[in-house]
Amino acid sequence: MPRPRLTGLGGGLFACAAMVLVAGTCWLLFGSSIFVYGLLFLPVAAATALWVRPADLITAPISVPIAFAAGVWPISGGSGGFGGQLMGLVSALSLHAGWLYAGTLVAALIAVVRKAVLIGRRRMPRRGVAQ
Repeated sequence: MPRPRLTGLGGGLFACAAMVLVAGTCWLLFGSSIFVYGLLFLPVAAATALWVRPADLITAPISVPIAFAAGVWPISGGSGGFGGQLMGLVSALSLHAGWLYAGTLVAALIAVVRKAVLIGRRRMPRRGVAQ
């Protein structure tokens, strides 16, 4: 698996672009299924948290919910003008908040574990160094 090091902004852009592509795939292949969209959101959230650089770990749990909202807009099912589209987006976000929370939790857990590992590596005494 590749180990890119994305900045905070790069991680957010990656997540948004990936979720828009997932939404397009769900629209074309699965008839705008938000279940499939939510299911595919989990690995995107995990990849975002794994690929962001250590200095920007805090941005992963912040950027993935934004990416979820950006991607769900095309498949939210709103009709009419801007107001109808906005109501469709708000309805989709409220009705499928479980996927949103699950992906955010995945990203947050990965970020916390990565941060703990980094802190643990800093505190470990180096072997072979005279004290």
